[in-house]
Amino acid sequence: MSLLPKLQTRGIRLAAVLTLLVATAVLSALLIQLIASYQSEKDTLIDTTLTLNYSNAHKIAGTIDSLFTAMRGSLKTTAEYVSGTDNFEVGDIQTELELIRTTSRYFNSLTWVDETGYVHSIAPISVGLKGKTVNTGLTKVALDLRRPYSSEPYIAPSGRLIVMLTEPVYDRAGEYRGILIGSIYLQESNILYEILGNNVVDETGSYFYVTGPDGRILYHPDHARIGDNTDTNPVVHKLRDGLNGKQQVTNTKGIPMLAAYVSVHQNRWGVVQQTPVAAVHEKLTANLRQQVLYMLAPFLLLLLAVVFIARKLAHPFVSLADTVKQMSEGTYAPIAHTKPHWNREAELLTKTVIFAMEEMRKNNTQLIREASTDPLTELKNRRTMTDIMEGWFEARLRFSIVILDIDHFKSVNDTFGHPTGDEVLKSLAHVLSQSVRRSDICCRYGGEEFVLLFPGLHANEAFAQAERIRRKVERMATPIGRNVTISMGIAEYPCHAESMEALIDAADRAMYAAKQNGRNRTVVAISKEAAETVTQPEIGE
Repeated sequence: MSLLPKLQTRGIRLAAVLTLLVATAVLSALLIQLIASYQSEKDTLIDTTLTLNYSNAHKIAGTIDSLFTAMRGSLKTTAEYVSGTDNFEVGDIQTELELIRTTSRYFNSLTWVDETGYVHSIAPISVGLKGKTVNTGLTKVALDLRRPYSSEPYIAPSGRLIVMLTEPVYDRAGEYRGILIGSIYLQESNILYEILGNNVVDETGSYFYVTGPDGRILYHPDHARIGDNTDTNPVVHKLRDGLNGKQQVTNTKGIPMLAAYVSVHQNRWGVVQQTPVAAVHEKLTANLRQQVLYMLAPFLLLLLAVVFIARKLAHPFVSLADTVKQMSEGTYAPIAHTKPHWNREAELLTKTVIFAMEEMRKNNTQLIREASTDPLTELKNRRTMTDIMEGWFEARLRFSIVILDIDHFKSVNDTFGHPTGDEVLKSLAHVLSQSVRRSDICCRYGGEEFVLLFPGLHANEAFAQAERIRRKVERMATPIGRNVTISMGIAEYPCHAESMEALIDAADRAMYAAKQNGRNRTVVAISKEAAETVTQPEIGE
């Protein structure tokens, strides 16, 4: 007796269905390929444009930096000449100032002002300040400083946009005799203007502009925009913070731009090189049209070939249909009795699925590890620490927590840079992981803070372990060539707190007490209610 109703033979043939399916798939693939290609090329063009813009901005910023370094050096050399003249001979100094101004073209004017503000010499003489006293404003600031000084760009009474550099002048006896002032007229002829003032928009719409420390535009292809405040532009805002980078941004005119920005070390100026996003879209559209023309003929030929092959591939399904038909008639014919290539495909599919699942398992294991580990130090991360502590609280397991912080770590980053600071963190993490028991947990809590979890230890026992580790850290070799120290705070569950937040807070307060008591020490919280902590006596290793 048949287990299936007798199948009717009416309907569309499989070969026709497969042909239609493959034809649709090929056409869909063409469309997907075009979309994917468009998106990929868009990402590539955007990334390339940002990279090129960053490279150009970096070069311009480097040029500005070098120019101001050279200007400062020239001004210093001239100040030394003035200091070395006999009795500060005005004629010789005037000649020297004229020579330096005309040959170097760094400054539009050079002025020697004595300590009272009296102008002894100025080049060019046509400025008209010689013999006058100018002991006010920025001149007074520079005179009072008695050290090299660079002003921010400012509008002079003459209406000029000016930057002023000064160098102190001392006589041979070391007595302060005034300052040498180099004035740069930002919008008039000088080396700086020749490099930055002739900026134009290229055929792609790309251009650069330069901003001052306050976010105002100093150089721009559109001269009408010089002096505009662009502080609302997120790129300019980052430049004011001394940051470099690249990103897509909408400028103050509402135009989407691909902008790269680099700050200038010497004077806190910023350089922004940008390209309109519309220029990228125009390039993409032109490339897409060309790509369609190149792909159309090959895809049509491929479609014909695939249709032909699809019709051939329909043949195995006939055997499967015959088997189903036999089953509908009550005759059982196992699939294994059909043509061998089906078994081969099934075996291949099985192996492929098993391989794919194994790869998924490996990837999942790797993802779990990455999710629970701090990538820099390879210690447990804060999330994992929280999960472990929650489990211990649920089990009411006695344990002690140690929160430690590297003393004066900010100065390490400021002095040696963040990459060196990262190496110090890794060195500390290595010492911590090598100094605890197998059952103990080392975690990076955040920044330069670390957490040690000691299951089963009372606070006094944890104190002994912490002191041993502190002394070991104090002696460890570091990439900065000097020792680092740590301050540590200890709290015990349930002695000092009965919740995770309160326990962490108690240990954190103890750690800050260690900081306040002189750093490089360990402090234990004394009770659940106490808001203060006391320093424990040091014990031997």
